[in-house]
Amino acid sequence: NHHLNHFEKKNYKAVAAALKIPIDKVLDAVKFIVGLNPRPGSAYGQSEATVIIPDIFIHKIGGDYVVLLNENGLPKLRVSSYYRTLISQNGRGSAETKAYVQEKLRAAKWLIQSIQQRQRTIYKVTLSILKFQRDFFDSGTCYLKPLILRDVAEDIGMHESTVSRVTTNKYAHTPHGIFELKYFFSAGVNRDDGTGVASKSIMEKLKNICEIEDANKPLSDQKIADLLRKSGINIARRTVTKYRETMGILSASGRKKLF
Repeated sequence: NHHLNHFEKKNYKAVAAALKIPIDKVLDAVKFIVGLNPRPGSAYGQSEATVIIPDIFIHKIGGDYVVLLNENGLPKLRVSSYYRTLISQNGRGSAETKAYVQEKLRAAKWLIQSIQQRQRTIYKVTLSILKFQRDFFDSGTCYLKPLILRDVAEDIGMHESTVSRVTTNKYAHTPHGIFELKYFFSAGVNRDDGTGVASKSIMEKLKNICEIEDANKPLSDQKIADLLRKSGINIARRTVTKYRETMGILSASGRKKLF
């Protein structure tokens, strides 16, 4: 780990001076190191791909969207007619047996109704998300708006904790890919016109800026913040730094092309 700090800062002259070798040899070593696999054991490991089956399908038909729930993963439950008949007939079975069967029938009906209610709640929550995030469904991630659980809860007349439960580990298939319902809830910052823009939307814009920048002269966080401000997004340099680090994007010096 000698001279690692100099390598991180691309201070190759200091490395050459410390080792008393030509800088060309240092650059050759850097080129070799950059080409190495940081996880050499990964080629021998077995990793299974995670398959996500959507709970909701959102399709655009004409100028509007249709929400369909995936019922394939739900059990097909019904109350047996035999037990219904058993408690309705006089003289068959003891009072104790009938009371026991009635209790189990009530529990079965409650379970079926709970599953149906949960599906109705997921449907209502999805419709509300669709209403608030219409621009996302029309145009993509860059148009995601700030949204909190309370907004949807108030919109559909349910408790915030209920919305939180039904959006956890529930995935929607959209025209732009598969997203967890939690994805659509995000904090944000204000635009010059007073409207909000979601943090995920800003991250997408930031990533796009870094992808098309000049690799020989990568933009500093301050310059990225200035560009975002020109597009009407009021954002501080430290916020750009936070979002960049969250996405695992290197700083300007780290993104600079080596050769």
